[in-house]
Amino acid sequence: MIRTQKLRVLFITSEIYPVCKTGGLGDVSAALPMALQHLQTDIKILLPGYSSVLKGVKYKKVVHEFNDLQHFPVATLLSGKLALSKTESLSVFVIDCPGLYVREGGPYLDAQDRDWPDNSLRFGLLSKIGAILSSDASPLKWQPDIAHCNDWPSGLTPAYLHFHSGRKAATVMTIHNLAFQGVFAPGTVIQLGLPPSSFNVEGVEYYGNLSFLKAGIYYAEHITTVSPNYAQEIQGESLGFGMQGLLASRNDKLTGIVNGIDTEKWNPETDAYLAKPYNGEKLSGKALNKKELQQRMGLDIDSDIPLLGVISRLSYQKGTDLLIQIAPELVKLPAQLVILGSSHAELEKQLVPLAKMYPSAIAVQIGFDEALSHLIEAGADCFLMPSRFEPCGLNQMYSQRYGTLPIVHATGGLLDTVVNYTPSSLTKGTASGFLFHPITADGLLKAIQSAINTYQDKKTWYKLQRNAMSKDFSWQTSATAYQEIYRSLIHAA
Repeated sequence: MIRTQKLRVLFITSEIYPVCKTGGLGDVSAALPMALQHLQTDIKILLPGYSSVLKGVKYKKVVHEFNDLQHFPVATLLSGKLALSKTESLSVFVIDCPGLYVREGGPYLDAQDRDWPDNSLRFGLLSKIGAILSSDASPLKWQPDIAHCNDWPSGLTPAYLHFHSGRKAATVMTIHNLAFQGVFAPGTVIQLGLPPSSFNVEGVEYYGNLSFLKAGIYYAEHITTVSPNYAQEIQGESLGFGMQGLLASRNDKLTGIVNGIDTEKWNPETDAYLAKPYNGEKLSGKALNKKELQQRMGLDIDSDIPLLGVISRLSYQKGTDLLIQIAPELVKLPAQLVILGSSHAELEKQLVPLAKMYPSAIAVQIGFDEALSHLIEAGADCFLMPSRFEPCGLNQMYSQRYGTLPIVHATGGLLDTVVNYTPSSLTKGTASGFLFHPITADGLLKAIQSAINTYQDKKTWYKLQRNAMSKDFSWQTSATAYQEIYRSLIHAA
């Protein structure tokens, strides 16, 4: 039979930019559906009704009252539109359940950075309604071909659908970060209405507990993650976080697809946050942004000194401790360092004194500042990402687009998106940054020294910048790969 209808996809996520974002999942949950929509996919997003979501979604109307869901509180399903720009929007469903979602704090943690004690119920409801809307039990006329689940908060949707005997959508489970697994006490299985038989090693059981993510990986028809290299890494012990055996057993159903980036928002030719726009053909504007960044952050204004940028969560995973270790050596090279980071109390206590000790060479701003993040990408000469693991990463792609050469640990999506500089890769026109391994303070420092040595050769540096800025990191390639997976699942049904 020839299919003439558009692919219908329900994209189930716990966060989405611009109304709720804690990390890369929020960005992907907006950008990938929009790219799929551009490819003529009929896609709708299912979201929890946090205060910010209820405020940000427009044209809301009630489409169903879930007042008889066993094991769950009463919830209202709203439909509406989420604007991503002046001209583009996504269709969304919002689960309005104030007792679960309207509260002070973030989507997963309270104001004291503790897990919400009812997270299993909060995201169990998201998963359950996702499963209902993806089956013939749905009260809606619109029914999807694919239920696309994202990270542990929607991980129970494939499990609920597995035990549904009627017609149902095929399921895709995307792992954005395997480290977050949604693990709860074994009694949660009954509390959330899963059959006791599901609490098994061949099911939702995970070392004596229930794991939402394990459920999604086990029951989904297909699993994706956010880079090909990360797909391989998570099948091994060091980055498998206890799930490597299951992932290895399902590797024929596991695909790594590199995330794209928003090439309109991150475009040095049109970026309104910059002191001066520029492009790969005319890079003179980059020097003006460097001067602006140095001035704004109180650093010595010096066009010749290499300026290194960091935009990151301050965490062990992101290698912040390594930056702290080598900071005095960076100053001696000489080099300057600008860090924009979300706070981790212990690491913040160590970073801030360094900035006070070397005020002309090191600047640290705690928190997030959208305008400053763009200026760092444009004004820095190199961008540092010494992540111990990085499923995909976005900033290394933003950096290349801005001619800011990334210095990264050779892991996950960093290895998939940055080509290490060698004379051979420069000749081929592929070199776009500097990779190092193993992940040690000394390894990071040597990579920075190598980059700074190359920086002195302006002709080579310009070639590297041109290579980096010519790369295509748009979402269209990624979205097309997802469409192919969707279609393969429909044809296999």
